[in-house]
Amino acid sequence: MIQITLKDGSVKEAEAGISAAQFAKSIGMGLYKAACAARVNGKAVDLRTPLTEDCQVEILTFDDPDGRWAFRHTASHILAQAVKRLYPKVKLAIGPAIDNGFYYDFDTDTPFTPEDLTKIEGEMKKIVKENLALERIEVSPEEAKKLFEEAGENYKVELVEEHSGKGERITLYRQGEFVDLCAGPHLMSTGVVKAFKLTQCTGAYWRGDATSKQLARVYGTAFPKNAQLEEYLTAVEEAKKRDHNKIGRELEYFTTSDLIGQGLPILLPKGARVIQTLQRFVEDEEQKRGWLLTKTPYMAKSDLYKLSGHWDHYMDGMFVLGDPEKDDEVFALRPMTCPFQYQAYLNRSRSYRDLPLRYNETSTLFRNEASGEMHGLIRVRQFTISEGHLMCTPEQLEGEFKGCLELAIYMLKTLGLYEDVSYRFSQWDPDDREKYIGTPEQWDEAQGAMKKILDHLEIPYVIGVGEAAFYGPKLDIQIKNVHGKEDTLITIQIDQMLAEKFGMEYVDRDGVKKNPYIIHRTSIGCYERTLALLLEKYAGAMPMWLSPEQVRVLPISERLFDKAAEINQRLKDAGIRATMDERNEKIGYKIREAQMEKIPYMLIIGDKEVEAGTVSVRSRKDGDKGSMTVEEFIDGALEEIKTRAR
Repeated sequence: MIQITLKDGSVKEAEAGISAAQFAKSIGMGLYKAACAARVNGKAVDLRTPLTEDCQVEILTFDDPDGRWAFRHTASHILAQAVKRLYPKVKLAIGPAIDNGFYYDFDTDTPFTPEDLTKIEGEMKKIVKENLALERIEVSPEEAKKLFEEAGENYKVELVEEHSGKGERITLYRQGEFVDLCAGPHLMSTGVVKAFKLTQCTGAYWRGDATSKQLARVYGTAFPKNAQLEEYLTAVEEAKKRDHNKIGRELEYFTTSDLIGQGLPILLPKGARVIQTLQRFVEDEEQKRGWLLTKTPYMAKSDLYKLSGHWDHYMDGMFVLGDPEKDDEVFALRPMTCPFQYQAYLNRSRSYRDLPLRYNETSTLFRNEASGEMHGLIRVRQFTISEGHLMCTPEQLEGEFKGCLELAIYMLKTLGLYEDVSYRFSQWDPDDREKYIGTPEQWDEAQGAMKKILDHLEIPYVIGVGEAAFYGPKLDIQIKNVHGKEDTLITIQIDQMLAEKFGMEYVDRDGVKKNPYIIHRTSIGCYERTLALLLEKYAGAMPMWLSPEQVRVLPISERLFDKAAEINQRLKDAGIRATMDERNEKIGYKIREAQMEKIPYMLIIGDKEVEAGTVSVRSRKDGDKGSMTVEEFIDGALEEIKTRAR
């Protein structure tokens, strides 16, 4: 008998060799039927896994991320099997589960159409109905290679070859006639996956490499119940309506031009006004907190990037001006501001009395993103960021890091995004040393310092191994767009390496020269990305303080234009962004248009209002708010703007 410890701390006895599935059944049929996988001693495994010794076991349902992953990964195998049945000549690439479903990449001469997806769905339903058992098989790399070579699956062969000579066993999964290369875990059978939908087909490069062949990627999602699937699909339709790419173009916040290029959006007057408002807000707040504004060049010689390490570790992401092989002097557009602001620090000698020294900058940056990665305003090739670098002593590090985090949280709360974010402690990957500078001892010290700070501040983070910058660990504040795609919005980094590389020193109290710690941070992140997230968060109905047009004055008839123009000017003089609708249209039409354009307030001017010296106020949110004097409206509007009410 073995002792099995459950999640709640209770202990059950069981026969050695009992499978996780059988153990779940011994607890209860409800749990057994809902089970997708198990977690044994912290590792997610198949339900078919035998329990041979004392262990900790948690039965995972669809509600658990690992259980959901196993469920949807099985759905991706059902998709691949269906495609191979219908289109035997198609080659298989990879097919993982993802946050909102799954996908599989295929090498096909003819791209899939919506009609093909319907046909594939039909075949998937047959596979589900067949209720095929999934069998886990372990073989040697040589056996796996031979299997996939005989099947003509060259992408699988490439993946297997990476494990050759390492003494590793290769894991395969079989369901009926279909065999795939996979580490698992998976469901027990295909019959469990009853509610699924193929959602779209796009192009994707093999392994994300734009120089490789483009594959056909089929996306889908899957749930245990049809009601859950329908709820999800309804939410997806709502997300499409909120997509900043749709709203931002319809409301004329931004546009793009093929003549200018991909990833280079044009901010139209509305979008430019919102970003200007955000920038002024951020710079004023940073100044209150002791940050000193700098303005540095958009480009530099390659010498600067070679010294910082960007030339060796980031050149593929940079726009290089000139030929490094031929030209004596080569420049590159800056992908970040840190090495430029270091030159400001090096402008003169420093002592401990100068620290902490906080430099901020509204920085326009340039990054050579892959074409397949760009999306609206979320990921672009030119963007503006609220960047800052802080030099401090070791004793000041935690307090200054806390100050950077408090600034970021203040910004998020003001914008209404705070409840939507999560935290990731991004660490280096010691198995991929070429990605980083510094020694393991330096990384241990930097990551240890950050861990101590994060734990002391009680930040609820997850760990992202391999997500660190090449020079130091990061706290990444993550956020998802309406489609569930996660991106980094704000980052705070600890760096103890670049100060030494650049010769940045200060004279300490003991008269000894030392290298400062550097904190790299953003306070609101990329302005374009923030604008996109705000458009999605508020479905285009921006809070009044951010709205590019805050009030629209609507005269009922042409004879009232002069009075309306006078009121419009009073609003402008008070600092309110107001316009007047001078078109000779019916008032109902004007109101509907203003409502569609998400204007926070409409002031309706009729004969009755002119006679009474008032305006009729209509709110985007609350509808008719009755009549009031212009002074009363201005006072209320300015208070709403001042408090940045949402």
